[in-house]
Amino acid sequence: MNSITLRFQPALACAWRVKTTSSSRRIPALQLLFCYGVSSTDHQPPVKTNIRHYCSRMDQGQGMLFRQLFESVSSTYTYLLADTETKEAVLIDPVLETVDRDIKLIDELGLSLKIAVNTHCHADHITGTGLLKRRLFGVKSAISKHSGATADILLSEGDSVHFGKHIFCQECLNVRETPGHTDGCMTLVTGDQTMAFTGDTLLIRGCGRTDFQQGCSKKLYKSVHEKIFTLPGHCLIYPAHDYKGQTMSTVDEEKKYNPRLTKTLEEFVDIMKNLNLTRPNKIDIAVPANLVCGLHDV
Repeated sequence: MNSITLRFQPALACAWRVKTTSSSRRIPALQLLFCYGVSSTDHQPPVKTNIRHYCSRMDQGQGMLFRQLFESVSSTYTYLLADTETKEAVLIDPVLETVDRDIKLIDELGLSLKIAVNTHCHADHITGTGLLKRRLFGVKSAISKHSGATADILLSEGDSVHFGKHIFCQECLNVRETPGHTDGCMTLVTGDQTMAFTGDTLLIRGCGRTDFQQGCSKKLYKSVHEKIFTLPGHCLIYPAHDYKGQTMSTVDEEKKYNPRLTKTLEEFVDIMKNLNLTRPNKIDIAVPANLVCGLHDV
């Protein structure tokens, strides 16, 4: 596994409180490790609620800070995660148009952004990674090595992005390759498997389209069933998009109620073949820009 000098942290429109164990091993300062993830048994199932909420489960000075942010034009969710002790942060799927908002929040929370990671090469918006690198000193870009995109860090199955001091706890994102929407799609799972950032692979009661950008319905179906549906049932699903105002789901919910992925493989392939979706408005400018991970002249 690779070893890269950097540090991360978590934050989102949902503030989380996560206890770390006293036996946790510590990561040296400013070190980002890539290694096979280790699950923790020290977690609690999420509290169920029917309202759009910003949950609060965070110890000041210990644990993980989490924020879920929304961009309305492309209905994209951006996720900020940070360690509350070291203040190091990682940002998932930033959008170019909301970089000012994200930087303001990072500054207000006293965080230090170390990595901006994209779950895949987006076709409906330009990533904010390039502008974040320009505006914030030391920020690194990350994306799947199978995406065909340029980035400072290329991730693959089994790699882990660690932030904060503890290796065996929630403060890491383990990479699961989940191709199908694109070849470079990946799902990022917290170390204790209570949260999964699924990109466009698995949406709330839906999934990413498979009719362009190396799309393959069979691959997507296999990815979801083998890499996401095998997570604990209470694991929270945080997708890259939602078009109906929903903020999260769970593995158990999607296994029971997803109208596409509860079907057989053959039925799923037929459903995806007949969606007849319109071409994304920004695809001709977004994909070329995102292939350089937003590091173009913005």
